[in-house]
Amino acid sequence: MRALPESGYDQLLGFLKLFRDAAQLVLNELWNRGKFLSRSSLHRLFYGELRKLGFRAHHAKQIYSYALALYKSARRNSGSKSVLKRLAARLDKYDYKLDLKSKTLVLKLHNGYEARLRLLASDERIRKYIGL
Repeated sequence: MRALPESGYDQLLGFLKLFRDAAQLVLNELWNRGKFLSRSSLHRLFYGELRKLGFRAHHAKQIYSYALALYKSARRNSGSKSVLKRLAARLDKYDYKLDLKSKTLVLKLHNGYEARLRLLASDERIRKYIGL
């Protein structure tokens, strides 16, 4: 699937940068502590701070879960601290709405913003599946 932004492109780009920077912040804190923290500990430490940045509750959970997964992976493989460069975000099922009839995906972003993406099928099997 490919997607073309119909609206909210600048907000989407800003959200992806903010998500990456917030995940890096959590990852740096985990690395500086040098020990494994549970999700409940991460929640106590970062939830309020992430909400102040404008993230939805589900985004905050995904940020520290993502950072924890990166931390565990690096420690298991005796690697160095990860530096996040790519713009990517994990979304919970409550953070998007998919409408196959109109072929749009609406993403709920930080600070109440939304981004609307028009979906384009690039593979014939996908085109048949969604009825294009």
